[in-house]
Amino acid sequence: MANGRIYNFSAGPSMLPLEVLERAGKEITNYQGSGMSVMEMSHRSKVFQKIFDDTKAKFKKLMAVPDDYEVLFLQGGASTQFSAIPLNLIGSTGKADYAVTGNFSNLAYQEAKKYGDIAVACTSEDQDFSYIPTQDKIVVRPDASYFYYCANNTIYGTEWQYIPETGNVPIVCDMSSDICSRQVDVSRYGVIYAGAQKNLAPAGVTIVIVRDDLVREEVLPFTPTIMRYTTQAKAKSLSNTPPAYGIYICGLVFKWLKEMGGLSAMAERNKEKAAILYDYLDQSKLFRGTARKEDRSLMNVPFVTGSDELDALFVAEAKSHGIESIKGHRSVGGMRASIYNAMPKAGVEALVAFMKEFERAHA
Repeated sequence: MANGRIYNFSAGPSMLPLEVLERAGKEITNYQGSGMSVMEMSHRSKVFQKIFDDTKAKFKKLMAVPDDYEVLFLQGGASTQFSAIPLNLIGSTGKADYAVTGNFSNLAYQEAKKYGDIAVACTSEDQDFSYIPTQDKIVVRPDASYFYYCANNTIYGTEWQYIPETGNVPIVCDMSSDICSRQVDVSRYGVIYAGAQKNLAPAGVTIVIVRDDLVREEVLPFTPTIMRYTTQAKAKSLSNTPPAYGIYICGLVFKWLKEMGGLSAMAERNKEKAAILYDYLDQSKLFRGTARKEDRSLMNVPFVTGSDELDALFVAEAKSHGIESIKGHRSVGGMRASIYNAMPKAGVEALVAFMKEFERAHA
């Protein structure tokens, strides 16, 4: 890449658009004549309030968020929502159903079990989380307070290609690793949340989209005040100091996404990038993907050679080709290419070119 930058295939924190970084760099010491950095200014100042309002408005427009939803910009990382979701939502029936299709949905399920009657609606653990269950495999109790799933599984490289049908049971979705990578029908969900460090901003910001009827006072009695959606909604995400600089970067990324043609155009760009890598994997005599084809993620592509030694050698040699953070998650090994929105097509092409070179030498 230009400017001495490498292609960063990290699953998160991940690469940001160069245009965003360059603009942030120009404004880092003196934001629009304010004489200070966004990192230094009061979160209750008029300057930051405008940044916040503009960022929120851009996001709502990009995602086509209906008027009867609240958008919150919170601290704590997406994992905080593993507790916040049941604390805020399970009170009505004490029941919730979870799709366990990977590491993070399993962590959310394990956390939720502390707060009520939690059932597994479906799981893909029988095949090492290499696929997404079909609709006919999902069992949702009609009296469940909500149904929970994780849209994209960063470790195993699977992604839901459909929105589950749950009757009148609200859907809660963790979209941390594919938020803003494609257009979604927000009105189909009760809650959508996402950590920002994969597709939107530096680590530290969590965005929560919650339908108004689910922002309610009837929460579990021991719910911490700061974790109540009512607290954050009434204070417009400013009940405590928000992750101000991360919110500012979110705004720049939302502007970039609009300039790129919006989420529909981004989805086509992501399909094109992923096809380059998957097409090569499907014909390679050395490398193979690990996710079922119809459930493959457009964001995270895990692959292996079948040899731990060759995998390690590939990861080591990739660095000299400007390819960084290609090692698979510690729980599964192998390799993983995270090709989020900011990864250019040239980055995927560079990876495939190195894979071909490595295959010629070792197949």
